[in-house]
Amino acid sequence: MKKYFLLLLFIACLSAVQAQLKLPNTDVNYPSSVGRTLGTTEINIHYNAPGVKGREGKIWGTDIAPYGFEVLGYGSDMPSPWRAGANECTTISFSTDVLINGKKLPAGKYALFIALYPDSCTLIFNRNTESWGAYFYNKELDVLHVGTTQQKDRPASVERLTYSFGNQTKNKVEVALEWEKWRIPFSVEIDFVQTTLTSIRTQLTSELGFDPPSLESGATWCLQNNLNYEEALGWINRATDPSLGAVQSFRALNTKAGLLEKLGRKAEADQTITTALELGSAVELHQYGRQLLAQQKNQEAMAVFERNWKKYKGAWPTNAGMMRGYSAMGNYKKALEHAKLALAQAPDEQNKKALEAAVKTLSEGKAL
Repeated sequence: MKKYFLLLLFIACLSAVQAQLKLPNTDVNYPSSVGRTLGTTEINIHYNAPGVKGREGKIWGTDIAPYGFEVLGYGSDMPSPWRAGANECTTISFSTDVLINGKKLPAGKYALFIALYPDSCTLIFNRNTESWGAYFYNKELDVLHVGTTQQKDRPASVERLTYSFGNQTKNKVEVALEWEKWRIPFSVEIDFVQTTLTSIRTQLTSELGFDPPSLESGATWCLQNNLNYEEALGWINRATDPSLGAVQSFRALNTKAGLLEKLGRKAEADQTITTALELGSAVELHQYGRQLLAQQKNQEAMAVFERNWKKYKGAWPTNAGMMRGYSAMGNYKKALEHAKLALAQAPDEQNKKALEAAVKTLSEGKAL
């Protein structure tokens, strides 16, 4: 009797859980997801994809995808836009603030509706992400309305409604709903620098804030993008702190020197780069010399190239550095001598071709 009671109790517990066996989805409107990372911003769209099923020319402006706002019935008495998909409402989320066709939309998850018209569309971003389609649409929950223009009568019909991403740059991407012969595009744009800086700051408050390579990467990114120097200097100081297990390197100290110079602390910057030069490899010193040339600091660059050539006894790529240094100083004869030595040392075909071109240019008495 006791065993029978325990069995009934076990069955009752299972019933309370109400678990369901997962079987293949046979819905005619396929549940779908698509996403894209833009800078550090995550964009995710969830939708159900209906098919055209032979209804070309009978989709837009019909009860399938009606124009404007319509009362959909089935207990709904609110004029509603199209659900931008099928079944549940389409949702779109952004992990940071974005601009939609130039209009600001805060970070978050939204239901996406579209008010369709023959020659234009209005995108509607709404807070109710749990509704079934647009039947319970509430305009009071709208966060943003933004206009766009659809592309119509395209040559090929897209059978299944889909969302695509294209024309991406570092701070902007085009999102498009494509179905039948219509394409409804809109742009998503971010503040690349600020969203990246925010992401770096957030990451460096986690365990990565004790990781020297991560701290160095964050500081270097700030230096390269000319912002946030004080905080970045704090990061690079931690990145070179022996108590965190850091080992000082040319790369880290070069970043520190660059930040100190940006902050007007030139004496400290000079002292730091002097220490860095003692640690640099032949390739690192060569790259630093080229960095100085790019800043039109020709005398300083030549000093680095000479130091590198002497320290590493003419090994690759020190002759290439001397070539560039002498060329920048206007001494094409000496530059040509080192160009020929560097050509004999070229480690691969790409460098060989570049040096052959340099030899030709210098032989003609021209600067590189």
